[in-house]
Amino acid sequence: MDILLLERLVPEAHAWLEARHSVESRPELAGDPSALRKAVYNAQAVILPRKVVVTREFLDFAPLLKAVARMHVGTDNTDLEACRERNVRVIQATTANVRSNAEYLLASLLLLYRRGIGSSLNGDRHADIRLGRELNGSTIGIFGLAPTAHTLALMLSALGAKLIGYDPAIHHTAPIWARLQIQPVSLQDLMSTADAVSVQVMYASRYQNFINDKLLAHCKPGQMWVGISRSHLFDQEALARALTDGRIEACMIDGAESGFASRGSPLHEIENLYITPRLGSHTRESRLRASWYVVHRIHETLTATTSRLAQLDAMPSAPMDLEPGDPKPPPQFIVR
Repeated sequence: MDILLLERLVPEAHAWLEARHSVESRPELAGDPSALRKAVYNAQAVILPRKVVVTREFLDFAPLLKAVARMHVGTDNTDLEACRERNVRVIQATTANVRSNAEYLLASLLLLYRRGIGSSLNGDRHADIRLGRELNGSTIGIFGLAPTAHTLALMLSALGAKLIGYDPAIHHTAPIWARLQIQPVSLQDLMSTADAVSVQVMYASRYQNFINDKLLAHCKPGQMWVGISRSHLFDQEALARALTDGRIEACMIDGAESGFASRGSPLHEIENLYITPRLGSHTRESRLRASWYVVHRIHETLTATTSRLAQLDAMPSAPMDLEPGDPKPPPQFIVR
């Protein structure tokens, strides 16, 4: 076996890879660590879902492993240092979900601005008419300049929204703000001015509970919040208070971690908090992009010479787009 799949690819990419390598699809192993350790022993590459963590111990059971691939972004579930020491390439479809996440954030904003639509979608054909708001003319706070924010900014500008922004890792004089037509402001000014806030901060452990009472004290009353960042960014008790006293009118978060808003949490019974199960990155198109990127990089890794691998290690992270010489997928896809 060359490649062990625990994450499903689109059929066309799977067939392309299977025509060139020995591939075994075993998604059920994601929930069985013992069986996974046995199966990975002979694998040269693995495609893993988010919940499977790659540790030094995992690598001890995979002596032939050359590549660990994931269809999603985020490295907190992969020991990068251990992979580097063992010359295991870590492959991620880093920009495959940028467009889908940006559309998720835009859709979330629109739904919160026009929540009467949600009532109808829930089957209430005779719901009371609810007064909504318009994005055109609204001030939207862009909290974090992750790649998704770049695409979202273009969408919001086209709808006539005024954009202000803050990123803890990007100086207000950086040229990226002007390119995206976002006015950089202090975090306090963003909180006190924005009609709605979109959170897509590139999470790091130092940002845990970054959104706390001190920050939320400056909220403009009746703010809308949407986000795709890790829920660890939020202080649960502070968010619960802001959602209860009217500072935040409604909040929609995609992909909260286990325990966030669960029974016993201060957020558990907050009715104006909406949580979706990582829907932002799950579209046919994003899975198509991620699948083709991952299979090309795995094929490249398994067929590369030692000198080629050395060149790859010295290169910056590759973009999602196909690289020169990559086999191109057919123009039409049927994604099941």
